[in-house]
Amino acid sequence: MAAMVVLGLENVKSGPKQRAKYRNQKIVVDNITFDSKKEAKRYQELILMQKAGLITDLKRQVQFTLVPAFNLNKKRYRNMSYIADFTYKQNGKEIVEDTKGYRTEVYRIKKKLMAYIYKIEIKEV
Repeated sequence: MAAMVVLGLENVKSGPKQRAKYRNQKIVVDNITFDSKKEAKRYQELILMQKAGLITDLKRQVQFTLVPAFNLNKKRYRNMSYIADFTYKQNGKEIVEDTKGYRTEVYRIKKKLMAYIYKIEIKEV
């Protein structure tokens, strides 16, 4: 993999060229693979914000269960979850953040379920 600098990102590697569903390009920053350049750039911004003391407890790929797995009429249904790009605390409040380029119908449903179940509005960047 060849190293490259994109959007002011340092220590960045891009993977092999393949057509992504939503035209995003996977990218590696600091040995972490991100689904898009936009997500990688936001990660670097959040790291700087954490170092500056503006946010705390930064986490990536945090899973929230929206519907637990269950059985009905001898059929097993898998759980449904939402995986946040980032979570962190800002001024004592938990922030759940998603870097969005395209809002699918499934994402819209999960966003509404997050608001209903967890009382959390997803911050879209």
